[in-house]
Amino acid sequence: MIGLDIFIFVTNRVSIFLGAIFLFTVSQMAAQDREGVELSWLGDSSPEISTGVSWGVPFPEGEVKSINQFELINKEGDQLPLQSWNLAYWPDGTLKWLGFATVVETGDGSGFTLMSTDRGAKSTTKSNLIVKENADSIQIDTGVLQCRIPKRGSQIFSDLRIGNEVISSAAQLVCINQNGPEKELGEQPIKEEFKGEISKVTLEQNGPVRAVVKIEGRHVTADGSRSWLPFVVRLYFYADLQSVKLVHTIIYDGHQDKDFIRGLGVTFDLPMDEEVYNRHIRFSGEKSGFWDEPAQPLVGRVPFSTTKENTYESQLKGQRIAEQSDLTKEQVFLVENLASWNDFKLVQDNSEGFRIQKRTGSEVAWIDAGVSNRSEGMAFAGDVSGGLAVTIRDFWQSYPASLEVRNMRKDTAQIKAWLWSPDGPAMDMRHYDTIPWGHTLKASYEDVQPGFSTPEGVARTSEILLFATSGVPSLDKLNEITSLGNTPPLLIASPEYIHKIPVFGIWSLPDRSTVGKAWVEDQLESAFEYYQKEVYQRDWYGFWDYGDVMHAYDEDRREWKYDVGGYAWDNTELMPHMWLWYYYLRTGKEDVFRMAEAMTRHTSEVDVHHIGKFAGLGSRHNVRHWGDGSKEVRVSQAAPGRFYYYLTTDERIGDLMRESVEASNKAIGDLDPLRLILDKSEYPTHARVGPDWFALVGNWMTEWERTGDPKYRDKILTGVESFSEMPYGFFSGKAGAFGYDPESAKMYQLQTDHIGSSHLSVLMGGPEIAYELTQLLDSQQWDRLWLQFAKIYGASSEIVEEEFGVRTSLGNPGPWYARLPAYYAKVKGDKHYAARAWEDFLGRSEYNILTNFKMEKYEGNETLEPVYEVPGVSTNNTAQWSLNAIQLLELIGDDLPESHPRFKDNN
Repeated sequence: MIGLDIFIFVTNRVSIFLGAIFLFTVSQMAAQDREGVELSWLGDSSPEISTGVSWGVPFPEGEVKSINQFELINKEGDQLPLQSWNLAYWPDGTLKWLGFATVVETGDGSGFTLMSTDRGAKSTTKSNLIVKENADSIQIDTGVLQCRIPKRGSQIFSDLRIGNEVISSAAQLVCINQNGPEKELGEQPIKEEFKGEISKVTLEQNGPVRAVVKIEGRHVTADGSRSWLPFVVRLYFYADLQSVKLVHTIIYDGHQDKDFIRGLGVTFDLPMDEEVYNRHIRFSGEKSGFWDEPAQPLVGRVPFSTTKENTYESQLKGQRIAEQSDLTKEQVFLVENLASWNDFKLVQDNSEGFRIQKRTGSEVAWIDAGVSNRSEGMAFAGDVSGGLAVTIRDFWQSYPASLEVRNMRKDTAQIKAWLWSPDGPAMDMRHYDTIPWGHTLKASYEDVQPGFSTPEGVARTSEILLFATSGVPSLDKLNEITSLGNTPPLLIASPEYIHKIPVFGIWSLPDRSTVGKAWVEDQLESAFEYYQKEVYQRDWYGFWDYGDVMHAYDEDRREWKYDVGGYAWDNTELMPHMWLWYYYLRTGKEDVFRMAEAMTRHTSEVDVHHIGKFAGLGSRHNVRHWGDGSKEVRVSQAAPGRFYYYLTTDERIGDLMRESVEASNKAIGDLDPLRLILDKSEYPTHARVGPDWFALVGNWMTEWERTGDPKYRDKILTGVESFSEMPYGFFSGKAGAFGYDPESAKMYQLQTDHIGSSHLSVLMGGPEIAYELTQLLDSQQWDRLWLQFAKIYGASSEIVEEEFGVRTSLGNPGPWYARLPAYYAKVKGDKHYAARAWEDFLGRSEYNILTNFKMEKYEGNETLEPVYEVPGVSTNNTAQWSLNAIQLLELIGDDLPESHPRFKDNN
């Protein structure tokens, strides 16, 4: 294993230090590149059904110059189709991250190798995927499935076919809006239907393996009197497959007191050509169970069968029953008199239970047809000639959701995939209290300000899998489709490979070679397992909540402080999503990936304002995700999204990272993050070195590597030059604060005698960005500034005086900040700083808490159900302690003491 600890340091210059690391790593990687990059399935299980998959792989600087120099081989030596594209560049212009796509058949195996072909040689991928575009539409033929996507109107596609069979004749976005909250008595607010109206269609990828179409627009009333609720929909098609992945995003731009969404989803029209009794409905339940019935069950008082053959049994299996013209007189009589059912629905209005109902028509009652716990979110409707299976990913986790099948007795039926169910409550986006200035930072850590607790601009992204069939699938087949929709397969490179490139800064691989290292590994494992369990036992689910965790625990109530101002939902405070991603990188575990994925979806959409007066900013932690008055760049920054984007190539996350680059820089100029703390200066706005400037730097670094455009590097260097001219470097601010000009990207010392620090410089992704930037920037000024920051932060006043000639304290030592002296120790080979780093890490925090993630079960009557607890737990502490642990093991793991009282803690 090649790590940071193998290098001998012969110079004090950080740039030479990191250059040595990188050159050595590149030379080692050259041989591995020729051997190929080994890929496996996330979770190690091969998909049970043929599928398209897209993923990302990093490569060393200088190695890859063309997207077309690879081929994909399975263990049997068979070449698979391959499509590739640029995701990011190294500073020398070579490719840093590449996106790949392939189609994997069920017999293709569980292991693959990405092989380098002759430099610049084009892979011989053959494909049946055909895409045609004209002024009116985009037409896609996968070789199995055909789809037409209009460029205008309200249909996101106008037909979906298998051969000559039309499976769906239209798909539309729908929203039901309610004009105000419901009243206990009297006249109720009006409900109005809106349909998605397309404004722009873009063909983003055009084969040979996959095609991607982006559709943008707004929801509009039938008479065109109002347009609101912007949407972005992407459709993904893969060669030779009969499935379509649909990624659906809405951005809330309504008025929280007037616009209460009562239904939000996608409808699919299904032509029905067969007899009613040859039409079928399937709903997925829990753990592979199904509710499955024909629209007209051929069962009643007398048997339908006239022979020994059990016609009813055949019908239930989805087999064709003869046309009426071929039935006996008695059978026709039964068909004419047995009940036939028109409408069906499965409603998951909470995370613990769903119900199924059906009715014969709109003028009669619904009857109960089934109940269970957690539906996997799949509905199939069709006849024996063909149909459509629709799976809403994370269905029960994102309640209230529902699936409806309507008009099964008519010529055109519908599947309605409700992301917010009309059978659920109205979507109430209002704040939780009416006190104009909130409950203050002192009382409940809440920074509410009038007009700032607004949901305007928050977004939500959902995924839907469509699977067209030429008949009624078996329940086993539907289980495979449902699994594909809920856990999309992903090919991954090993943690060891990614670690050796290196990308994502400084992080370690698991190491249990000593008692101390094993103890740290146990703590990291227990921390994740506890939060994974908490999501389940605290029911952290729901359309706007899923993916987030709570901030602070109330030991007396044995409950998280879900109702206490800034102590409730965590949002991004102290980077729990970064903790999860680094923990995934080092372990490669699927459950870690899925939790990090859900948190990335949530924090990048719900916690950020994408349009409106706060566009480019995100909201701090609060009872409502958007409720806090602190709107800052640190929440909307691109850095945490990079993990998910580069590993999966997800275009929506790519959009959000790009969105933040300019929007955040403008927003910090329009809304001073320190407006309530510092008087306005001669400069346009204020910015702390962290989290504000570091967040902007992460945005620019990301866009620089994604585009190769040096103007983003130059923005970073402008700030570096500004700090280099100040007497105390990154400490030249008042409590870490500086003047900032968004137009020039220059930072300014407010007064020449200012010296100070901010703990948030360390705790909101600053070090993680800095580590990676040091490798990329090739700037001695930056190297000096960052190394100085790592040396001085939390150091004694004597060391500060020796460095700056001013006797003062700059930052507090403790577990959250131990990675800074560890970094200095590594660069300088300073054993004193290494010892200090481990002492800080293993000691108490500034809140006098010793970190130990041992779970204790409470079974008393003070909780609704037994719960597992970790005494003294907080998400702030968990995230930062874990990030420090992961980084210290890499930087100074061999300096970890052989024994320590903490190592006796029992996990």
